[in-house]
Amino acid sequence: MSPAEMRVLWLYPDHMNIYADRGNLAILDRRCAWRGIGFSVTGAGPGDRIDPEAHDLLYIGGGQDRDQALVARDLVETKREAISAALEGGAAMLAVCGGYQLLGEFYELEDGERLPGLELIDLRTVREPGARLIGNVVIESDFGGGPEQIAGFENHGGRTYLGEEETPLGRVVSGFGNNGGDGFEGVRRGHLVGTYLHGPLLPKNSGLADRLIGWALERRAQGTSQLDPLDDRLEDAAHDSAVRAAFSRR
Repeated sequence: MSPAEMRVLWLYPDHMNIYADRGNLAILDRRCAWRGIGFSVTGAGPGDRIDPEAHDLLYIGGGQDRDQALVARDLVETKREAISAALEGGAAMLAVCGGYQLLGEFYELEDGERLPGLELIDLRTVREPGARLIGNVVIESDFGGGPEQIAGFENHGGRTYLGEEETPLGRVVSGFGNNGGDGFEGVRRGHLVGTYLHGPLLPKNSGLADRLIGWALERRAQGTSQLDPLDDRLEDAAHDSAVRAAFSRR
């Protein structure tokens, strides 16, 4: 059997990459390399068709409204069916900020125009009166089997609301979250995670990074979610620093 490999599809690397999103891929690459796991990244831009069987993790980051307008229509027209098939076939997905907003029914621009979403998750993002939701944030999540804190940075004008049957990634401890009102942040369904947390997200949350790696390897029965432990003293320090920064804003 060939050595395990994690195959990542990066959706719109030239358009949805304004919040240090490349750092998330860098940490996945490093954590795979330290364990002797192969790692490859394929980019897909506007007009590119994708093979739903060729990737173990789908990744989309954040972008400005003009880029989201271009990406949203292309997602629906050229990639929605393949993305849905990949997820049904066991692929994992991480969608951050603008990418998270495009998982749902629509994303509302400042002028009121509504961009179509992938409709993978029952959520919608609207514009409401008030300032942008900006700052360091900490959420408490139990999707790893027990309570854990996830830390990051948020900067979004849209307010995202989940459908009643959807499960948030976590509950806000410090910060705004999906909409600054209901106390929830992000969404999770199966091996799909959507979140507003960036800056980037994974270097500050090694447990989440490993969970994504484990899910990706499970797709082709290359391994399990039980990965060899790493010396995460530096990663833990980065996480703790991000948590402190969030609580200091109170």
